[in-house]
Amino acid sequence: MPSILFAAVLLLSGAVALSGAPPVDFNREVRPILSDNCFQCHGPDEKHRMAGVRLDTKEGAFAQTKRGALIVPGKAGNSLLFQRINHAEKGRRMPPPTADRNLNEKQIATVQRWIDEGAAWQTHWAFTAPQRPELPAVGAANPIDKFILARLAKEGLSPAPEADRRSLLRRLSLDLTGLPPVRQELEAFLADKSPDAYEKQVDRLLASPHYGERMAMDWLDVARYSDSHGYHIDSHRDMWPWRDWLIKAFNGNLSYDKFTLLQLAGDMLPG
Repeated sequence: MPSILFAAVLLLSGAVALSGAPPVDFNREVRPILSDNCFQCHGPDEKHRMAGVRLDTKEGAFAQTKRGALIVPGKAGNSLLFQRINHAEKGRRMPPPTADRNLNEKQIATVQRWIDEGAAWQTHWAFTAPQRPELPAVGAANPIDKFILARLAKEGLSPAPEADRRSLLRRLSLDLTGLPPVRQELEAFLADKSPDAYEKQVDRLLASPHYGERMAMDWLDVARYSDSHGYHIDSHRDMWPWRDWLIKAFNGNLSYDKFTLLQLAGDMLPG
């Protein structure tokens, strides 16, 4: 049984290597495995930490234990972490049976390949300063359009032809306010032959109070907001001030950093 399990892991790793896949990305591929399966007993909670092993920090993950190094860069077979998640005996395999979770062969192979590739550690993405990427050299004025056009070209695709003006205004209005344009708005746009006719419609819709209502919907949906309890009771609820604040924040063009800060720590901020 041990040889079969180890052989399966080796086959998975070899297949990835032969495919010319890029190196394993720690934040995207390895950290989620450790977070979901290991941090409960080997994470930041010191009271519940088992065997003194901590895997949520670089210092802890690369620490030397009485039984050996948890991670030996370039040598998964010598790494205690890999040995334990790949152990054939259930009583010694991690996570233990009592944890009611197991790493599948693909996850084990991912950890193994990451270690064999050098175990490059990355800080959590939330603490990594964003870097402005180099813009693709394609013919577009908007930076986002440059990336879209570059990807289309890579896939051998061409942009769709420009929509007719009726469709354009309808899409714009639905995107920004969630409402279709009324007849008068459509007629005014069709009659406007100025070069900035489209930009004027964008400004008009951004200035509409319906813009904030439309933009707030995604946040309200994620928070499962409702003005009533719905199917079983319809008693008084007091969450509506947050709903109104969201709408006002978008209509007032509140900066995104402040918008996020106020939602995460609003009642803890001074003043």
